[in-house]
Amino acid sequence: MSANKIQHKVNHVALVVDCSGSMRQHQSQLIRVVDEFVAGLKAESDSLGHETRISLYSFDHKVENLVWDMDVKHLPSMRGLYKVNNGATALIEASLKSLDDLGHIWEEYGEHSFLQIVVTDGEENASGGDRRHDGDMAILGPWLDKIAAKMGGLPGHWTSAILVPNSLAKRTAQNYGFPAGNIAIWDADSQEGVEEAIGTVRAAATSFLRGREKGVRGTKNLFAVGQDISIDEVRANLEPIPADKYRLLKVDKEIEIRPFVDSHPGVTYERGACYYQLGTRAQVQPNKEVIVVEKDTDRAYTGDAARSLLFGTGIQGTVSVKAGNNPKLEVYVQSRSVNRKLKPQTRLLIML
Repeated sequence: MSANKIQHKVNHVALVVDCSGSMRQHQSQLIRVVDEFVAGLKAESDSLGHETRISLYSFDHKVENLVWDMDVKHLPSMRGLYKVNNGATALIEASLKSLDDLGHIWEEYGEHSFLQIVVTDGEENASGGDRRHDGDMAILGPWLDKIAAKMGGLPGHWTSAILVPNSLAKRTAQNYGFPAGNIAIWDADSQEGVEEAIGTVRAAATSFLRGREKGVRGTKNLFAVGQDISIDEVRANLEPIPADKYRLLKVDKEIEIRPFVDSHPGVTYERGACYYQLGTRAQVQPNKEVIVVEKDTDRAYTGDAARSLLFGTGIQGTVSVKAGNNPKLEVYVQSRSVNRKLKPQTRLLIML
């Protein structure tokens, strides 16, 4: 390559959405939130100067491509494209087809990365034939082999992730080859769950695009936050909290938040004044504030831009996230619960 040639970043995102009969209650809302997800991709790509192209798939017992590798700037609404059917769930077949299709993209020029996100509310029961009626599970065997081989052979600049409805489905997805850090659970039984699912996906896509700026082309820890931001970004975008306005307390054992706070001299529990250190997966509602702390200095920062910095521009709903591995920064989330269980080897920030 010549020294003066620009190696521009090209992101190929495939969103693979379940359209089996059980998704019917979510159809109209899913259309809206997917449109918001695409808008978020566009905004983040514009701010970073990336080219981002999106493909959309829907699946029940059949897999259908709705949009193929289109610039997100030109993508029409999902309305008129996505429609719930009465079919079963060909989850493996849909996952494989979208990966196989993306594999046909020419990568000779530009720096390409691939991100597949699958959203389902059920278990596999249709790849290779609809088994709702005939009960023939033997036909699934070759499909299990296919997806395990495909996932195991993905290049380092490919990321495959999935949202599933429960812990059993999460274990199944791991058996298929989805990395544990790229699997998130969503509440498939409520309207709020759809909002949370797409909010989670949108935050993950934002993190993915920002990671690209730092040279990360693929990840096995997609649904984590804070790993892609720097101290300089925090200082530039957030407001420092005066040191005499907060305290950081070390948590040595699992304990409820209220008695933990009240056991320390000079502070008493007040609802909304406590911020737990984000660790394993937690739901962060839209009314919850977040604080970022420098590990070396314990300086704390917050402000209106904190959620956007962590979760992505324009995300208004609940997101389901866990802490990413950032050697310099910690993320703290506001709690209004009197009985939240604090985890050992974490800290609690208290606003005074």
